[in-house]
Amino acid sequence: MKKLKLSTNQLIAKQPVKELGFKSTDELENYVGILGQERATSAIQFGVAMHRTGYNIYVMGESGTGRMSYLRKYLETEAKRQSPPDDWAYINNFDNTREPKALQLPAGHGNKLQKDFDEFVDSLLLTFPAAFENPTYQQRKSLIEREFNRRYDQTIDVIEQEALKLDIALYREQGSLSFTPMQKGKAMDETEFAQLPDKKRTKFNNDIGELETMLNESLVELPQWKRESNEKLQKLNQNTIDQALEPLLKPLRKEYNNQKNVLEYFEAVKQHLHRSIIDLLADDRAMESKEDSTKRAALIELYAPNLVVAQEENGAAPVIYESHPSYKNLFGRIEYASEMGALVTNYRQICPGSLHQANGGYLLLDANKLLEEPFVWEALKRALKEQQLKIESPYAELGMLNTITLNPEVIPLNVKIILVGSRDIYYVLQQLDPDFHEMFRVLVDFDDRIVRDQDSVQAFSQLLKNRADDEGYPPLTASAVSRMVEQSSRMAEHQREMSAKIGDLFDLLAESDFIRRMGRGRKINHEHVDRAIAAKAERTGRVSKQILDEMLEGSILIDSEGEKVGKINGLTVLSIGDTSFGSPARITAAVYPGSQGVVDIEREVQLGQAIHSKGVMIISGYLGNKYAQKFPLAISASLAMEQSYGYIDGDSASLAELCCLISALTDTPIKQSFAVTGSMNQYGEVQAIGGANEKIEGFFDLCAARGLTGDQGVIIPAANVRNLMLHQKVVDAVRAKQFSVYAVNHAEEALELLTGCKPGSLNSKGEYTKGSLNFKVVNRLKEISELSKEGN
Repeated sequence: MKKLKLSTNQLIAKQPVKELGFKSTDELENYVGILGQERATSAIQFGVAMHRTGYNIYVMGESGTGRMSYLRKYLETEAKRQSPPDDWAYINNFDNTREPKALQLPAGHGNKLQKDFDEFVDSLLLTFPAAFENPTYQQRKSLIEREFNRRYDQTIDVIEQEALKLDIALYREQGSLSFTPMQKGKAMDETEFAQLPDKKRTKFNNDIGELETMLNESLVELPQWKRESNEKLQKLNQNTIDQALEPLLKPLRKEYNNQKNVLEYFEAVKQHLHRSIIDLLADDRAMESKEDSTKRAALIELYAPNLVVAQEENGAAPVIYESHPSYKNLFGRIEYASEMGALVTNYRQICPGSLHQANGGYLLLDANKLLEEPFVWEALKRALKEQQLKIESPYAELGMLNTITLNPEVIPLNVKIILVGSRDIYYVLQQLDPDFHEMFRVLVDFDDRIVRDQDSVQAFSQLLKNRADDEGYPPLTASAVSRMVEQSSRMAEHQREMSAKIGDLFDLLAESDFIRRMGRGRKINHEHVDRAIAAKAERTGRVSKQILDEMLEGSILIDSEGEKVGKINGLTVLSIGDTSFGSPARITAAVYPGSQGVVDIEREVQLGQAIHSKGVMIISGYLGNKYAQKFPLAISASLAMEQSYGYIDGDSASLAELCCLISALTDTPIKQSFAVTGSMNQYGEVQAIGGANEKIEGFFDLCAARGLTGDQGVIIPAANVRNLMLHQKVVDAVRAKQFSVYAVNHAEEALELLTGCKPGSLNSKGEYTKGSLNFKVVNRLKEISELSKEGN
């Protein structure tokens, strides 16, 4: 069995320091690009360059691979080569204030227009009401008022003369007219009037009635006179306003003479100012009740553009990352203010979203966060299909918004969406949403692993230099880089590959620098890296240490020496949070006559998951194929993972379970100094499993705590040798012949190691070698089969 024992060189793929070709990273050039993601970078370049509808991008892969940082850097580089998109503002629609208009402006002109309007409002406050205090205006206004008063007075004078002829006086009191009888040129009071003869009183009453009729007939045109007077006054006001506005608007028209939509807005503002200036700036009562700041705010609310997108004139296309893609954050929102208990709004309350900011450029979104938000996915698809950006509240359609709202004019949408998410989300969207493929035609798939060769190691070293420079760390020594390369391979669980989760390695680099600073080292070396790895293991190792202590105390029954029948040490991996560790687990088997087959106790109590149960069923297939070709397989056996109280999944225990079952079947003891892991098929071929490093180290820690004897070891699939990146303490123990790691290709090799018995082979008669392990199995199965027949 010596050929199955692994050498120390097979337990870890060391990175020779000399092969790096430098002493420290300050000798290296900066790395440009993203490490080991050639396929992904090619897809990104295609997706960004493809300017057609539907060629949005979905980026998938594990977080920590540098996908987001690379995307942003690449997009920002590409954006600098492109012209900035137009500015956009919302302006008041004086014809229908509930439907604000969108104003398109060349890049960089939005802020300028907003500033010009601020100055324009300031000029209005300086111009009005001063323009109405001009002597010329006052003279013309007085003339209009005198003309009205003259016509009114002439009419009243005629009536008054007629009244005097009839000894009746006409009185004017507080805008009202009344008639009173006179006697001897003096108005009579009620007593005097009552003393007159009835005939005279009747005559006075009749005369007064005729005068009132004459007065009413004469003043029937009074409303017309008033209207004509008001029209003249209004025209005078408009002419005065126009004359005062012209010097203010003329430079603005000149500045924006090539922007038709802006000029049209200036004209609309001018027409609306005819009313608002009188109300806000010329009305005496308004002037008394409002301060200049209040007037200015009112004018701003009416006329100043609401700038929602502002670009730099010589800038680049926008690259926006929306960390919280809620409906409001993406599509914008309309805010409300409370006035006298009611919610009111206007075009100035329109707030832009990320789609506004990214319009004409690129918008990065987290797919998982996006799909968690209500209404967002369907609204985003609709916007991309229609190529329109509309601000609306989804709650209004549900009847959850009971107030008057706005319906702003839509803005043309031209944006490339980059969704960043997991593979699971991508495949779910592909399967369940027929629109997804039509809109996200470009897939960028980031690899989880990188081939470990000379070029990638060199690039990785340069990347570490980049990070150190960016974060202000000192250079790394070659030994530190070598240790980082080895740790990367351990994370990838492969000797010829490195992990693409650069983020985790950058965290390790930061922790290594912290330890360097604590020790006041000049450069980051391999000792700092090792101590950082050990420190993290210590921080996250409470549960693993607790389990180890319970094994040492005997609470958890695990033997690491001696021999037992029907008992074997399996190996498991436990994951808690961001840490994983290996732990041995005792597997037991019991065999007895019957026809129940191999019973998986874990499955019977609903703790064994599907893949684990599959592994147990494969054992039954192996037994039938291997040993029961000439007689029926009649056996009752039970398998259990002892002292397990949670769910168990995976088929990595199937090799150990088979060995344990054969031990119980043949009454052959198994060496408890071994632990076994490995999957197998129905022909006994051992297959690769996951977590090989953690499993080996878990059993090693127990053996080391009890004392290494040189007989202890672990049996793993030969296919997992390439995955070994063991801790140095295990490698040192193997080198000192205190611990062993064996790699097997077939279940019989594991059985021979565990029992010390030759498996035996079939001879020409189809029988196994006498006294061999397989011979014992066949004889025992025959006995059980005969017992089953007798029982029947």
